[in-house]
Amino acid sequence: MQVSEVRIKKTEGLDGKVKGYATITFDGQFVVHNIRIVDGKDGLFIAMPCRKMSNGEYKDVVHPISTDFREYLKKTILEAFEKAPDAGQTN
Repeated sequence: MQVSEVRIKKTEGLDGKVKGYATITFDGQFVVHNIRIVDGKDGLFIAMPCRKMSNGEYKDVVHPISTDFREYLKKTILEAFEKAPDAGQTN
């Protein structure tokens, strides 16, 4: 499964840790929206879309199974994030 498109929306001022959101398309056939780009203590990382359960915990709606695929997604999304214009700017 290969990434065929990555769209980035950078945020400003809403939440200091969330720097943007990614939408990623696989093989032109399957899309995942709302992957958060978060600034953590060790730098930027991605957080999969999740929802709050009745017990108050959050559970990922989708997620990679292998560490290798997670790293591939992270690298691909963060590279697109670095190239994307800042919030409020256009290409």
